[in-house]
Amino acid sequence: MERTLVVGVDGSPESRAAADWAAREAVRRDLHVRVVHAWSWQPLALPVDHDREAWARRAREVLDGTQAELGRRHPRLSLTVEAVADVPVPALLRAAKEAEMLVIGSRGHGVLAGFLLGSYGQQLIAAAECPVVSVRARHGTAVPGSDDGEVVVGQQGGVADSAGVLGFAFEAAASRRAPLRAVRAWSPPPVYGYSPGSMWIADRFAGLEPFEKAALEQALEPWRTRYPEVDVVAHVELGGAGHVLLSAASDAGLLVVGRQIRESAPGARIGSTAHAVLHHSACPVAVVPHR
Repeated sequence: MERTLVVGVDGSPESRAAADWAAREAVRRDLHVRVVHAWSWQPLALPVDHDREAWARRAREVLDGTQAELGRRHPRLSLTVEAVADVPVPALLRAAKEAEMLVIGSRGHGVLAGFLLGSYGQQLIAAAECPVVSVRARHGTAVPGSDDGEVVVGQQGGVADSAGVLGFAFEAAASRRAPLRAVRAWSPPPVYGYSPGSMWIADRFAGLEPFEKAALEQALEPWRTRYPEVDVVAHVELGGAGHVLLSAASDAGLLVVGRQIRESAPGARIGSTAHAVLHHSACPVAVVPHR
């Protein structure tokens, strides 16, 4: 079965930046790109009543323009385009059902304001079964960045908890021939949170930070073996996960974080760490769902 990457486009500068990033990623990973433009025609009352044919023509123009631009920039790219008469979120979720990843765009507002993810983007990230990559654009153009920059990945929990996140990050680093920085942020428990178990851990590892370093190395071990060509830096730092990751990824080419699947939780919840980096990281952010 052909490995596929799906990218959603709507003709905006943000979606053009996402499509170009998706094309470069697909060439590196030998993936087929499926460009999807979702549009939903709703007849309007006065003063204007847009007809369905006009919406369909606009959809075709968006896809034709995207196909021509990507074909010109990436002549080796395997590419198909598709217009779907539906609202964006369910249409893109269906398209990405069997995909390796889904790529979307987001708009930048500057260093302080961060990036506008939008309700569609947050819903897609919260519901997608595959990794979702959010690509930035600012003032009508893609945010400057280098695909050659290191890949930064956030690791938490045990070996099984972070397997999908680390697997995605290692493959991304290998395809780029880029170094990988694996980051584990930790915070000491509050005074009332200390227990015989936490004291045993601190005693066994001569402190909590050595325990965190050992946990990170244990999680990395199988992936170092699988991808021996990837140069890995293990980074353990005291602090909140969002802040630590944003600092570590200031010059990165890609930031990878996890999102725990919460089937019983209502609404578009993506977790505080993913939320922070999606809104403030200048480089593309991949959010990988995991159990």
